[in-house]
Amino acid sequence: MTEPHYIKESKIKCKLAGMDPDKVAKPKKFLCEVAFEEKLTFYREILSVVRFFSNKLLDSLKGTPILVVVSDADGYLIDVTGDETIKVAIEQFGIVAGSQFSQEDTGTNVVTLSLEQKHPVSIIGDQHYHSVLHDVACYGTAFHVKGETKLLGSISIMTPLPFQNPLLLTMLALTVDSIERELLLRKQNKKLDILNQILLTRTKNGIIITDEYGVVTTSNLFAEQILNQKESLLGLPIHQFHLVGHYFKAVLEQEKIITDEEIPFLNAEENTVVCLFDAYPIFENTRLIGAYGQFRDITERYLLEEKYNYLAFHDELTNLPNRRFINKELSAFIEEHKAFRKGNELALLFIDLDRFKIINDNFSHSYGDELLIEVSKRLAGCLGKKDILGRMGGDEFVMLLRDFEDATDIANKADTIIKLFQEPFYVHDEKIYTTASIGIAIYPDHPIPKEKFLIYADNAMYQAKSLGKNRYALHSTDTLTDLMGDSILEMDMRRALEQNEFILYYQPQLHSCTQEIVGLEALIRWQHPTLGHLAPNRFISLAEENGYITKIGEWVIAEVCKQNKKWQDDGLKHIQVHVNLSSQQFNKTNLVQFIEQTLEETGLKSQYLGVEITEYIAMEDESSINVVRKLKEIGIAISIDDFGIGHNSLHYLKHLPIDFIKIDRSFIADMMKDQHNAIIVQTIIDLTHNLGMEVIAEGVETLDQLEFLKDHNCTIVQGFFLYKPLPAKEIRKLLQVE
Repeated sequence: MTEPHYIKESKIKCKLAGMDPDKVAKPKKFLCEVAFEEKLTFYREILSVVRFFSNKLLDSLKGTPILVVVSDADGYLIDVTGDETIKVAIEQFGIVAGSQFSQEDTGTNVVTLSLEQKHPVSIIGDQHYHSVLHDVACYGTAFHVKGETKLLGSISIMTPLPFQNPLLLTMLALTVDSIERELLLRKQNKKLDILNQILLTRTKNGIIITDEYGVVTTSNLFAEQILNQKESLLGLPIHQFHLVGHYFKAVLEQEKIITDEEIPFLNAEENTVVCLFDAYPIFENTRLIGAYGQFRDITERYLLEEKYNYLAFHDELTNLPNRRFINKELSAFIEEHKAFRKGNELALLFIDLDRFKIINDNFSHSYGDELLIEVSKRLAGCLGKKDILGRMGGDEFVMLLRDFEDATDIANKADTIIKLFQEPFYVHDEKIYTTASIGIAIYPDHPIPKEKFLIYADNAMYQAKSLGKNRYALHSTDTLTDLMGDSILEMDMRRALEQNEFILYYQPQLHSCTQEIVGLEALIRWQHPTLGHLAPNRFISLAEENGYITKIGEWVIAEVCKQNKKWQDDGLKHIQVHVNLSSQQFNKTNLVQFIEQTLEETGLKSQYLGVEITEYIAMEDESSINVVRKLKEIGIAISIDDFGIGHNSLHYLKHLPIDFIKIDRSFIADMMKDQHNAIIVQTIIDLTHNLGMEVIAEGVETLDQLEFLKDHNCTIVQGFFLYKPLPAKEIRKLLQVE
């Protein structure tokens, strides 16, 4: 008989290992008693299946001396059953439960080969390497769980050589197939049991299953709680429960399918619970054998939907109505107006915080968020009963007014809002000052879309900003015309530098007593090819929004240095010129390097250049302070602009290398009419001198203002009463050295 290749290979291994075929090769590894018991525990269920089918095999071969041997996946024998004579005979060779069969120790053997091969194997007579086994026929095959690759072990049968029969291998293969199928079935049943446990005990759904007569055969605790049943539902007729009885009746009698039926009820704590109920008929082939019903608790979803509905129409930060809510209210009003109203029943105030970006840039977004919350609280305090306050996003708020008689009432409301911002806001123990610009639109007699109505108010707000901020403006067609050009300006701005459309004007700064020019402030203008001469308030905010302000600022610095050096080279008076720095330009990492390079390229000495920055910029954080110090180190004069309206810190003023403090023009404008403003101006002047700095008052427009400033030792003054901003050729005349 031709030997299979795997038997030949095994014999070669035995020979190479130096095994003597005439000597008995006994197992060398044995499981200790504890390890063997653990192995039996692990294989308990598998062995029960194997023994059941092994016994059937032995019964079918009754009268034939057969031994059935079961091993684990590592070759350890875990069960030896069958003919006692054979069992006693092999025990003398160490072949007992707990011993390990391996190629290395026992040579060519059926256990090892059946575990290695993917098919049943047979070793007949002298196919064994060792002669002691030449009188034995062995058949074996590995077994798994059906459909899986992981080995569980092997099953082998041994019989004396005269009883060898190829059918034994076939019978063994059929037996192993039955074993594998049973193991698979048990595994699947276990999974089903687990799923049933999860379904019935761990699911949040209530489950009820009845037979064809409506008697409950399966239920879980949640279903019992829903039906207010303290004991088990099993065996009870479902029809007696009014909450769901009629549904099950319809399913069982009419084979109806019930889906998503909303059922509210009170639980044991008298709290309302809402469930969705489904019920289906159960069929075996085509015969109705019962009904299945389930309750899905949607109470939490109801609460979430309620919450989401709130969030969908409210601002998360301030809890005010949001843009979606405002749009919905406006749409409802317009539809109502079309049917019943004649106009002038609704006014919209579009409120935008001034300098909010600077606050965000110089503090942090957490400060900005907290400020918005505080602003919303103040604004809410002046609402009428029918009014609505909402946040449109960012620092934009809207107020829908219904409680008013005429336009005067609306103006009074806007004025009240403006005054709300006179007091500082306290954010994280910091005083923060801000103002608001308000655009007002009154709904007209004739219907207009809500988008247009919002644009009216929005444009009026921008008009208020262009007039100097901290005020309100009423929508008019002129407002709309002026502001519709913003998008065009933004596009034109990108080529304005290339076309040399920007020019600089200079406003002289005078000594208040001698009237001598001691400095200049550079002010940019835009000579637009179609719109003509544009003041900074027409385009600077756009430049800040689109990020173009940095390039414009660099152009201003370069132009000032070049122009000042030219004046000096022409023999004119040497004078310091101040330029304004935006927060974006100031925070740019190469600012100091750019200024140094520009001074070097133009040949202007640093003492003739000054920069004006706001309190917010100067006192933002340590990096801002370091920039101020570096600028001072290279000889640049530092001015704090708009002093008095920010969050000034005396600590910073004391330690920063500041040369000039500029009093904000709003204090100068009202100091002759408002005693409080006069006191503030006087205090700033005294403070500045005590800190060893110079003070500049800008916005001087009357003789009275000038005299007041002189009397209170304000050193430097600037304003229309003295000189308006002038082009370079006009300044040239003023700087002539006599």
